[in-house]
Amino acid sequence: MVPKNDLITGITPNTTRLDKALAAATDLSRERIKALIAEGKVEIDGTPATSPSAKVAEGAAFAIHLPPPADPQASPQDIPIDVVFEDEHLIVVDKPAGMVVHPAAGNPDGTLVNALLHHCQGQLSGIGGVARPGIVHRIDKDTSGLLVVAKSDAAHEGLARQFADHSLERAYLAVCGGHPNPPAGTVDARLGRSDRDRKKMAVLQADSSRGKHAVTHYKTLERLDHGALVECRLETGRTHQVRVHLASIGHALIGDPVYGRTPSALKPIVGALDFRRQALHAARLGFIHPLTGNALSFASELPCDMRELIDEMGHSNR
Repeated sequence: MVPKNDLITGITPNTTRLDKALAAATDLSRERIKALIAEGKVEIDGTPATSPSAKVAEGAAFAIHLPPPADPQASPQDIPIDVVFEDEHLIVVDKPAGMVVHPAAGNPDGTLVNALLHHCQGQLSGIGGVARPGIVHRIDKDTSGLLVVAKSDAAHEGLARQFADHSLERAYLAVCGGHPNPPAGTVDARLGRSDRDRKKMAVLQADSSRGKHAVTHYKTLERLDHGALVECRLETGRTHQVRVHLASIGHALIGDPVYGRTPSALKPIVGALDFRRQALHAARLGFIHPLTGNALSFASELPCDMRELIDEMGHSNR
């Protein structure tokens, strides 16, 4: 585990590559390890490491010097956003694919939070901290669709309770490879960090003490050539839940660079459209307004890139 100070020390496990050994012994990703080696921040048996692929003996002593974190505070930026609903307590936006929700390593600005700070003139809940003001839930950078953000602490707390008890309505539209069989069903599979790649999520054994319970209900809406348009309704909201659950039943999302490969029959279409993201859209969001008690429900149409993908794939008669 990474300590609160800037120095990580330990003994390398049984593996030959340096970056793999250090990733296995810490909570750092292999890419982060490679960057730290390039910056001269890694020592093996007291000597600075120079290559991520260098061979390392089991039991070698390592030291990693982490640079101090940059100031994470987000600043307002005049970035256009699609506002679906807004009052003094909360705001619902339709996020485009390609926009990160909040600042993080590699994405210090240009995020939805930066845009909201400008739009709301700084009036966002402080519960999420300076880097994530107002953020109650997230959707991936390359997933489009609906997101609710709290403008007051009372709204944040009320929305967080609904996310915790899974009482909100959340439905995603996804284009997957192949035709799910049965065409409708439920994936009830625990999710946690992959042992092979800590950046990825994976389905875990049902009796595992790791990860979190996750349930996705899916229904095929349209059969396409070599694929399908599927609606996924979430009981839980885990990281990458739809992407991992559909991949686990053999129907990964078209364009997903992490959990699936584009079927060979669809590569010409995906290439011609230059479709470079997972085909996933947060299409419906419903919840009880935490201050007024009113039931709110919102819908978002498929974005043009996913509509074009579906049109080019065509309808299947099989």
